[in-house]
Amino acid sequence: MQNIWSRDELLIAFNLYCKIPFTKINSRYKPVMDVANIIGRSNNALAMKLANFARLDPALQARGIKGLRGGSKSEEIIWNEFSEDWAALSYESELLLAKLGKNNLVREFDLNRLGLSKEATVKVRINQHFFRNAVLSSYNNQCCITGICIPEILIASHIIPWAIDENNRVNPQNGVCLNALHDKAFDKGLISITNDFKIIVSEKILKLKGNQDLDIITKFNGKEIKKPQKFLPKEEFLDYHFNNIFQK
Repeated sequence: MQNIWSRDELLIAFNLYCKIPFTKINSRYKPVMDVANIIGRSNNALAMKLANFARLDPALQARGIKGLRGGSKSEEIIWNEFSEDWAALSYESELLLAKLGKNNLVREFDLNRLGLSKEATVKVRINQHFFRNAVLSSYNNQCCITGICIPEILIASHIIPWAIDENNRVNPQNGVCLNALHDKAFDKGLISITNDFKIIVSEKILKLKGNQDLDIITKFNGKEIKKPQKFLPKEEFLDYHFNNIFQK
């Protein structure tokens, strides 16, 4: 008899898919083994489920990479549920991990003793943590402009700012991985990324010719970003940043 995956198991599996690099989807990767253990599945079964999720990822499709053939309708359902409400589904999947004792971020708080406002604050913190993990893993923990791979100075930068688009605050397709300097420049509209993934530097910076200190920004003008392995930024988000935040 086929052992059908429950919705909770699928949520936890997709949570893991979001948090690990595509190249790490295999049965010998420790996070895969750890999660397989807590949901009572074999390492191979979980790795296969992650590969089935990968077949649905537009970033992989754009690179001509395919996940496992076949898969099930249940994976599409979970993918679509997350896509429709990233904040709710990421939080729900993190709470499932917490109940299994595998999410220290959630277990720092006793949610039963917190008031609504405190619980809402915890939810924001958890979702921010999820967003960072999802974005950084999509870019293989490298700045998409410079290639810097020091986690302490990498930031999951929102394309449409957190304060402007509540529905996409946790959507990894609304994020790019940048180092702290380029994150600040992106946030202030001194650089942008076109919908064909080219870096564009504001004239406000380019006109300061002769200032070699600015080379760390200006030398990337017109170059293509390092595209993510998963969760390719949506063109509509990039267009918004270019048209509304970028200082032309």
